[in-house]
Amino acid sequence: MSTPSVQGTPAGRPAVVGMGVTHARYVPFSHAHYAGNLVDGAYSLALFGDVATELCIRTDGDEGLFASYSDVQFLAPVRAGDCLEVRARLVRVGSRSREMEFEVLVTARGADDPSRGVSAADVLEPPVLATRARGTVVVPPPA
Repeated sequence: MSTPSVQGTPAGRPAVVGMGVTHARYVPFSHAHYAGNLVDGAYSLALFGDVATELCIRTDGDEGLFASYSDVQFLAPVRAGDCLEVRARLVRVGSRSREMEFEVLVTARGADDPSRGVSAADVLEPPVLATRARGTVVVPPPA
C-alpha cells in the first residue's frame, strides 16, 4: 500500500493574539557545556526560534525572521537529560510583525539519588519554568 502524497498549503489560520505552539524536547548530553551537566542559555533561545518558526508558518505560510528580543530571563537551570516543553504565544499582531512570549518548562529531570540507578528520572509536578522571553518576528507582506 502506498502512502498518499500531501501537497503543502498556505497558512490556514490568520494570526490572532493568543495563538500558540508547544514543542516537546529531550536535552541530549552532547549539549552540556558546564559542570553539573548544565546547558548554556543559548540552547533555550534556539528552541524559541523553532517554536516561533512553526507559529509563523501556521499563521503566515512563511518561516519569518527573528528581529529582536525585548526581554530574556533565565530563571532555573536546564540540564542534559531534561525533558522540556517549549511554548510560543502571540501577544501582538502587526501588519508584518508578530510579538510573542516564550517559555521553556522542565517537565522531567534525572533523579539526584544515585541509589535509584543512573537512568532514574522524575516527572516534575509542577514543571519548572527555566527560561522566559518576549521577542518579535517579521514576516513578508501578504501577497
